[in-house]
Amino acid sequence: MKMRETAADRSAAKALSVVALGTLLTLVAFTAPLATVNSTAAGLGADAAGRTWILSSMSIGLGAALLSTGTIADDFGRRRTFEIGMLTLALASIASAVAPDTLVFVLARVLQGMGGAAVIASSLGIIAHTFAAGPARAAASGVWGASVGAGIAAGPLLSAGLDRAASWRDVYWLIFAAAIALGIAAHFLLPESRTKTSRRLDIPGVVLLASGMSALLAALVEGRQGWTSGHVFALAAAAAVLLLAFGVVEARSSSAMLDLTLFRQPAFVAATTAALATGAGIIALMSYMSGFLGAALQISALGAAGLLFVWSGISVVTALLARRIPPSVPGRTQLAIGLVGVGIGQFALFGISETSTWARFLPGLVIAGIASGILNAALGREAVASVPPGRAGMGSGANNSARYVGSAIGVTVVAVIAARPGSAGDTAVLVDGWNHAALVTATLSVLGALVVFLSRARANAGGAAEPQEVEHQRV
Repeated sequence: MKMRETAADRSAAKALSVVALGTLLTLVAFTAPLATVNSTAAGLGADAAGRTWILSSMSIGLGAALLSTGTIADDFGRRRTFEIGMLTLALASIASAVAPDTLVFVLARVLQGMGGAAVIASSLGIIAHTFAAGPARAAASGVWGASVGAGIAAGPLLSAGLDRAASWRDVYWLIFAAAIALGIAAHFLLPESRTKTSRRLDIPGVVLLASGMSALLAALVEGRQGWTSGHVFALAAAAAVLLLAFGVVEARSSSAMLDLTLFRQPAFVAATTAALATGAGIIALMSYMSGFLGAALQISALGAAGLLFVWSGISVVTALLARRIPPSVPGRTQLAIGLVGVGIGQFALFGISETSTWARFLPGLVIAGIASGILNAALGREAVASVPPGRAGMGSGANNSARYVGSAIGVTVVAVIAARPGSAGDTAVLVDGWNHAALVTATLSVLGALVVFLSRARANAGGAAEPQEVEHQRV
């Protein structure tokens, strides 16, 4: 029996390694252009609008497909969904590497996002299936959370290093090779799993959600060039109609991809709100930081990537150590503490001056990094714990959808606040814009913590937490 348990443990460790590396690779792809946007735009002949799309296009694919692929993974096979996601990411990376112009590159990045969505959404489902609730799943969720931070850390460093050595295109060839290798490893090392109560594919829901999210994110991206444009209003109106239709269809469907009654559950509301606040807060500010450092403070792309690594690298270590948090501290309390810590870190990034050096950013990045690690680990656990058993893919999809939609909204807000008209080349205006953006994103993080805390208070007032939250408290 002992040998059988050892073999099972080894199999579980291999599965965790594959899904964690898959998540890491997706985040590498997501963050790669942050450090090389200038050379990428120059190589593609992109104008100001094109630069915006270069940075935002993968968010559209992620936001549009995360919830759909999570539900598909639960019902039709998590390993199969992971493999398809890796293949899609690989093919889209080739297209990114050879793209002759901005349009082809942006379309390839959207496809990368869709492939990455399948990888991320199925990963937490595979973890929930492989590791029983308790210390083992808590540790596995910490590793998954660390892989998120590791991908964010590695992406800009890899792209900046390869761009300096040869070309900005090389990072996409690297992603292609890694995706193929992980897809093959997944086929041999991951067990296939699906929910015991599978349902027919909710095609109307998939189409309406993907279309609505795409329209919403496209409106946010295009709006940065001017909010009064007719096509921005058209995209926003289309998004509103499509997402409203999605809600109506899901409420009436017997095989809904998203159970709307989950929004009555405090645990689900807390996890979703925390993910949304994470995207709109710290991820949005960090997405802007690399460009700001170069434009306002003349810090090189590699130096900016190094500062980003301070935040994300520390979050990796903290996420791995998060399993040592006492079981008496519930998941939602960890989410609230993490968001408050992230907010404090962003407040510490306020007050930058024209003469500030890279060292001025370190205290805030360290604080935000520690808090982000707690958040990433807790989000992975709570995404699974806040949905019915067997629906981990849906929980992961919903949670990560909120994170990337929040990121798209946050990046837009930061761009509007920080990149003011006439700010190009004016260091004083750029620095003032950064300081205002840091205050706004910090406030969003703290407000998210307040909502999470209030949802916890509501659950306690109800006399009992949901079964999934009780299960987590035994971790």
